Amino acid sequence: MKSLHRIILIPVMILFFGCRQDVPDGVYHPFKDHRWQRFTILKFELPVKNSEKSYNIVFFARYDQDFPYTSLDFNMVMNTPTGEERIREFQLMVKDSDDHFLGTPDQGIYEGSIILSKDLYLNKEGMLRIEVENLIPRMETPGLLGVGIRLQKN
Repeated sequence: MKSLHRIILIPVMILFFGCRQDVPDGVYHPFKDHRWQRFTILKFELPVKNSEKSYNIVFFARYDQDFPYTSLDFNMVMNTPTGEERIREFQLMVKDSDDHFLGTPDQGIYEGSIILSKDLYLNKEGMLRIEVENLIPRMETPGLLGVGIRLQKN
């Protein structure tokens, strides 16, 4: 009898855990050679479920001592599952007024973040699509290991 339970229980557990779809809380784009090319537009797609809670949409960047600017300037275009489009320019501060890097270094790597949208209600299931364009007026931005988007449920 115990072996019959195992024969039934094991496939059911495999089916249950194998079919679970965990929604990622973020997507990260690493940069080859730690450089973001000026005209490389990054595309992020995050699946969202209908939720009674709101989300903060957070942009984050990982950078090192080779990052030469005070801020990382970028443009964001966000399309929600309901079809709403939001466009806005942002400035992620990387250094303070004394030219010191902001954040706590972890083995020489810093991480900074900025909220793209606060308390956003995503009341329709679907795909949240975000495009990010580098606005620094140089052909490439050195010192960037990568950038990403995180969803934080409130």
